[in-house]
Amino acid sequence: MRDSNNDLLKRGQEITENYFRFLDGHINDVVSGRTDEFLEINEIADALFISHKHLTDTLQQETGHHPCHFYDDKIIEKAKDLLLNTEQPVSEIAKLLTYDPSNFSKFFKKFTGQTPGQFRKIQKK
Repeated sequence: MRDSNNDLLKRGQEITENYFRFLDGHINDVVSGRTDEFLEINEIADALFISHKHLTDTLQQETGHHPCHFYDDKIIEKAKDLLLNTEQPVSEIAKLLTYDPSNFSKFFKKFTGQTPGQFRKIQKK
């Protein structure tokens, strides 16, 4: 007889890993222009063949955070990478990440405590 609790734990880990893998690919697709907008969490859940509620509940249980937390975090990480490793203006990076430049600055500052320009200037010293 299989241990159903163990199977549930493995499935939770699998869903979490699939979500992170999907986010990495999806964010790269947006930045490279292969897709022109970020998907909603329910659309990601559909792509992973699970319900929005199941995805949310599983990530909450596995990580203690909502899927949006990781989505935003990965977008911020990509933004930091672009700010530090390209010479593109902040406004172009914002557009690559499908943001209006002023909204992007607010979004970035909310997570880092700095505007994108401040972050770039301080990190490149």
